[in-house]
Amino acid sequence: MLCLSLKQVSDATSQKTTAEDKGDYYLLNGIKNWITNGGTASYYIVIAQTDPEKKHKGINAFIVERGWEGFEIGPKEDKLGIRGSDTHSLMFNNVKVPKENRIGEDGFGFNFAMAVLNGGRIGIASQALGIASGAYELALKYAKTRKAFKTEIIHHQAIAFKLADMATQITAARMLCYKAAVEKDAGKDISEIGAMAKLYSSQVAMDTTIEAVQIHGGYGYVKEYHVERMMRDAKITQIYEGTSEIQRIVISRSIAK
Repeated sequence: MLCLSLKQVSDATSQKTTAEDKGDYYLLNGIKNWITNGGTASYYIVIAQTDPEKKHKGINAFIVERGWEGFEIGPKEDKLGIRGSDTHSLMFNNVKVPKENRIGEDGFGFNFAMAVLNGGRIGIASQALGIASGAYELALKYAKTRKAFKTEIIHHQAIAFKLADMATQITAARMLCYKAAVEKDAGKDISEIGAMAKLYSSQVAMDTTIEAVQIHGGYGYVKEYHVERMMRDAKITQIYEGTSEIQRIVISRSIAK
């Protein structure tokens, strides 16, 4: 398994992990946090700063193998949600990385990382869409069977309108995800549309899961019903692959051109 040790990026140019050029190899030092699959991967793509004076042009990407001397994996994080996914810190202490393990030309790392993040944001948007859709389906099913005042609660306007808003927002999020995916397949610049898809879909996931818990009432607050887990899972989609605040920065800069 391969994982990219660049997560939750807000300021990718401020790399604390360094890779010092030693001729035949690089000497890698630093810590990477919040790494998905960090404890199960066999190979890691690590982004590191090789020349701070060049800023983003001095960033490179390296392939690092599990078990190399000086490379340690921290304990699994005890997270709020997505608990089925292992998340760890990676620690590099004078890890020797052969020159041939550098990806691309010198200074290619920043562009490589941004390309991965742009595509990854569509993936997170799709994850958020899936969480929202699942929560909506469970809430709809529950509303059609749960009765209050001698009728199913879906016939009460307070519940029906919640479901109507959920269905509308999920459909809109799905269209954004489709548009972003189509433009990526067409080789277009997806920085703006990818950010839009992630920003909106993650908000829809959070809003939908909260309302799904509300529709379930007390049952929504217990683990026997899955909506409480979906609510916990939804939150991370607003954080990793760039927070919602970062997505707004990306979008605002794009429309200001």
